[in-house]
Amino acid sequence: MSRLLVTGFGPFPTVPDNPSGRLARRLAALPRLRRILGEAPDCLVLDTRYAALEAQLAPALAAKPGAVLMIGVAARRRRVCVETRAINRVSRLFPDADGTVGRRLSVQPDGPALRPSPAAAQVRRAMRRAGLDAAASRDAGRYLCNASYYRVLAEGCPAVFLHIPMPPRTKRPQAGGGRRRPALDLWAEAFAEAARVLALRSRMTRPFG
Repeated sequence: MSRLLVTGFGPFPTVPDNPSGRLARRLAALPRLRRILGEAPDCLVLDTRYAALEAQLAPALAAKPGAVLMIGVAARRRRVCVETRAINRVSRLFPDADGTVGRRLSVQPDGPALRPSPAAAQVRRAMRRAGLDAAASRDAGRYLCNASYYRVLAEGCPAVFLHIPMPPRTKRPQAGGGRRRPALDLWAEAFAEAARVLALRSRMTRPFG
């Protein structure tokens, strides 16, 4: 398999309804993304458990995706962030969906201190051109978002992690009495441009699809 893999996460203790999983599914089902790629991407909503790194993520990476677009939620952030790197650190302060904390303080004991995403800057520019005011971030956290990103970046395929804030709970009327489009719909459209960048970068090194 060499197609695009889109990932999100399921619920965890402080976020019982994780919008990243819903957004991953919405993006993967977007007709426009299928037209961009020439095929439907694969979609994987990871359990927010440390065990999922081996049980779910590792098999998906073993299938050799051409590129990986990862989505997670960062409830305290106010806008979408493009994570420029992952670090080899795990916090033991935050339990996963099973109530388990990381067994050690590193993602990979013999791994480098950080792994950068060469695609991050180009992805951010593409989304900003699409009208999304995305920020660059150097801190993907110390939880499963960072740990999964660190694992994916080790594969060497084009990959980026996009952190989303919690979407607004209510729709506000627009001028003229209309309704604003749901945030997840707007993000999915912009994230399709991120997927375009990853697909193009993948095609530079090997056939995509």
